[in-house]
Parts: sequence; C-alpha cells; structure tokens
Amino acid sequence: MKKKKRILTGIRPTGALHLGHYVGALETWLEYQDSYESFFLIADYQALGDNFDDIDKITDSVRQVAIDWLSIGLDPNKSNFVIQSYVPEHAELTMLLSFVTPLGMLERNPTLKSEIDQLAVEKRTVGFFNYPMSQVADILLPRADLVPVGEDQAPHIEMTREVVRKFNRIFEPVFNEPDIKIGRVPRLKGTDGGNKMSKSKGNVIELRFTEDQVNKAVMSMYTDPNRLKATDPGTVEGNPVFEYHDAFNNDKDKVKDFKVRYREGKVGDVEVKKDLAVAINNFLRPIREKRDYYEKNPKLVEEALMSGTNNARKIADETMKMVRSAMKIDSYTSKW
Repeated sequence: MKKKKRILTGIRPTGALHLGHYVGALETWLEYQDSYESFFLIADYQALGDNFDDIDKITDSVRQVAIDWLSIGLDPNKSNFVIQSYVPEHAELTMLLSFVTPLGMLERNPTLKSEIDQLAVEKRTVGFFNYPMSQVADILLPRADLVPVGEDQAPHIEMTREVVRKFNRIFEPVFNEPDIKIGRVPRLKGTDGGNKMSKSKGNVIELRFTEDQVNKAVMSMYTDPNRLKATDPGTVEGNPVFEYHDAFNNDKDKVKDFKVRYREGKVGDVEVKKDLAVAINNFLRPIREKRDYYEKNPKLVEEALMSGTNNARKIADETMKMVRSAMKIDSYTSKW
C-alpha cells in the first residue's frame, strides 16, 4: 500500500473561528483529510506572542478551535489534532533552526512586519518576532509534504523552504521542501469592507454564530458607499456582500441575477443582504448542530486532542533524532 503524503497546518488559538478561516483554509483541510496523513496544529505557543497576559483567553480558545474543527467535519479518526505545547520538540526545533536562519529572513517577512506594526509597543516581544521561526519548525517537525493555508501565510511557507535548503546544505538532507495550497477564497473581506477579518474589529461572522447573530451581521455589512438609493447603479466588484454570495450561496443563477440587477439599479441592498443571510444560515446550520453536540460531550473533544497529540509526539521524536544526528549533537560523550 502506497504511503500517504503528510500535511501540517494550524491555527493560533486566539478566538473562535470564522467564515474567513473556512473558505481560506478549513474546507481544503476537509478535502485532503482522506488522502493525506493530516496533522492539524493548535499553535498555543504562538498565541502567547501577543496574548501572554491573557492565558484564560488561550485556554478557552484551544477548546473552541477543537470544537469548531469537529463541528465542520474534521475527523480525529482520519486526522490528528495536535496541541503545540504538548509536543515540546516544537520548541527544541525552533531553537535549533533559529541558529542557522539569518535575521534578515525574519525582517523581510511581510506578514510579520504588518502584524508587528499593529501591536502595542509593550507587546512587541522577542517571542512574537520569532513566531515565524516557530511556524517553520511546526511544518518541519512532522516532515510535512504540503501546507494548506490562507493567502497571508504564503511568506511563511517560502521562508520554510529557504530554511530547509540551508539546513540540508550545512548538515544532512533531513527535510523536504513543502508545497503550499491556498484556499478557494484566498482572502475573505471583513463585513466592514476591510481586507482583514478581526474579532477585535467586530467584522467577522463566526462559525458558532446563531441565526440572529448572522442576520444582524449581514444586514450591517458594508456595500457600495456611492449608492444612495436602490435605483442607483451599484458596484459589484470589491463589494463584500457579493464576495460572500460567491463564497456561500449555492444558487449561482440567483447570484448572477443579483449582480446584473445591482449594476442596473434594479435591486436594493436589503433584498441582496436578506438572501445572503439565508444562504449563510443554511451553510452554518449543520455546523451549529454538531457544535451543540460536542459542547455537551467535552470528553470527546479531549480524546480527539490527546489521541492526535500522542501520534504527533512519536513522529516528533523520530524527527529530532534525525536532526540531532545531522547536527552531530546527539552524543558528545561517544566521541571522547
């Protein structure tokens, strides 16, 4: 039987997951969990980078992320849910790889630069600056072949490939260069029209939202600011309401008709938004039902996390033996 290739991808536990996570990454995870040996990482070490003063938030978010994964259909019998801090080899490999990684590689990472600029000065810690290095180690520890992520994570994957080439050249070929898979919707706009969804900005629709919460969020969505009344021709391109229709409304003919009439000033924002709310609620309904089940059965959530984490530790041990051997730090005394 042909051995399955391996996936590693993950999420920082800083809050419940939202629709942007789903179309940007999670639906790809679902697609691949049958054909790949999959490791889905809850990166709690990395969450400490800008939440070190709110451990309760991280604790709750680890649980919420695991429940979201189970609710969308990720199957712990087919894949591995892993808590990063329960596999200490993540920290060891991060440190060892940091010694062979030029500082400039971190400094030119556009995602890191953007995120640091948004942080308060007191939260710009060494740990946060080094989190891309942690992401590299996360990918390499299970020796992943493919990393399915959102568009904003592409620079981290390229950095991983650079680190692999340098490590293998200096020491021995231990790691392979992983490929990247970007989700169906590389970047879903926030409900306020902003380019990045953020719970702190209140511009997200979470996977756990009730029907009423979805309706409220959709009806307050940003549309075409130049359109003052329903009879004014509107702009579809870049309009988040239509981006969400494209992503979540299965009635493509209706969406196409909405776009035509919107451009001609023959349909109002309210009608378009109401139909979008129905489509999103239809999408979320089975997820809500599963979430309710796992909320009432926390033992199943814990079992999923511990089973996957134990499997990850076995592979981590294998990898670190290879790394230490390649770096010739596995046994100093044997050479005395």
